[in-house]
Amino acid sequence: MGMENQVKTVLLLGGLTGLLLAVGYFIGSQTGLIIALAITIIMNLGVYWFSDKIVLAMYQAKEASKADYPKLHKIVEEVCTLAKIPKPRVYVIPSDAANAFATGRSPNHAAIAFTNGIMSLLNEEELKGVTAHEISHVKNRDVLVSTIAATIAGVISTLAHMMQWAAIFGGRDEDNKGGIIGLLLLAILTPIIAMVLQLAISRSREYLADETGARTIRNPHGLASALSKLEGEKTKKPLHLGNEATASLCIVNPLSGNGLLALLSTHPPLKERVKRLMAMRV
Repeated sequence: MGMENQVKTVLLLGGLTGLLLAVGYFIGSQTGLIIALAITIIMNLGVYWFSDKIVLAMYQAKEASKADYPKLHKIVEEVCTLAKIPKPRVYVIPSDAANAFATGRSPNHAAIAFTNGIMSLLNEEELKGVTAHEISHVKNRDVLVSTIAATIAGVISTLAHMMQWAAIFGGRDEDNKGGIIGLLLLAILTPIIAMVLQLAISRSREYLADETGARTIRNPHGLASALSKLEGEKTKKPLHLGNEATASLCIVNPLSGNGLLALLSTHPPLKERVKRLMAMRV
């Protein structure tokens, strides 16, 4: 199943790249394509390089001392030993909402954060399952994968805006109405397709982190039990910190609510994640 999710990620990234090349070919402007690519890469590289500092500040996370949180540090240390990666810096988020996330550009520059709410809600086995999931994101370099996806999707969005302007300035040409309509349709549809592909990549990485974490600690039941509890808590005590851009980092989507289409979610359905975990043999 892990290889299946890896292959799915590669195929989805390939689809995003193909969409980018197709849009670039349609526009036919090498200069515009290069400018859009350069601007988006620079912006996303900045976010990637400083992702840990930016996200931790947005969630008002404070570094957790080992003296104040000995059990939490013990769990993180145990999981990191099993995962064979360096221990990340450990943070606590001042919120009663039950959630957690990991961030950082590499295993050597990573941080893991837990809300007060999740530490109160979960028992030790469940918290270890959540920790293993988040450490797997670090080990699988998911911040890098999401940055690549966001960069490609960002370039496509920029090119779509260029196509909209091209259609507007070409709007006075009575003989080119069909071309203008086609250009506008492409300008509207391509960023939507790019967003759907980007969200699908995020969901595939969540499944992969679930599986990797469960295999790391040889116990899928702790995370499955944690996710079941978190499903009931996310609407009772929503996490008001962060925003749409950082929601994909969390163990459960803090912004998801009833009625949201699964296709437009950064996370797979919690019930499906629990089902897959319970079917695992480790």
